[in-house]
Formats: sequence, C-alpha cells, structure tokens
Amino acid sequence: MTGGREEWAGMQIVVDLNRCQGYAQCVFLAPQVFELHGEEALMFTPTVPDDQHERVRRAAVACPVQAILVGEPAGVGAP
Repeated sequence: MTGGREEWAGMQIVVDLNRCQGYAQCVFLAPQVFELHGEEALMFTPTVPDDQHERVRRAAVACPVQAILVGEPAGVGAP
C-alpha cells in the first residue's frame, strides 16, 4: 500500500546543517547513520535502521550544538 503509515514506521532524523559545526560526535557514536565528508560536510540517513535507534539517540544528546532532531512514530491509531 502506497502512502500508508507503513512507509513512515521507524525513527526519523533531521539535522540542522546551518547549526552543525562539524564536531562529528554523531559520526563517532552512530557511524552507520552519520558520515563526515571533508572537514564540514555531514551526510546522514534520515530514516534510521531499527538496530541504530539507541546510537542515534546518544548522538543527538552528545551533539554540542543540538543540531540533531529525532522523531519517532506516535504509534498505530495516533491522531
């Protein structure tokens, strides 16, 4: 089914790249999700694999400028 909740299941992240200063704490804590190219270009996977949720939560907390926003589904049947 296209457009259903199934496509949005799982943790989603957004990184404020204007705020990010390239400290790379996220890269050290969740290297399968975050990757630094060069000295300042951060690449990341917006939909986090299930086995990386805890690592991403730790990376968000460890970010010195709080540039990582973590969103999780509210659950089935939530408004």
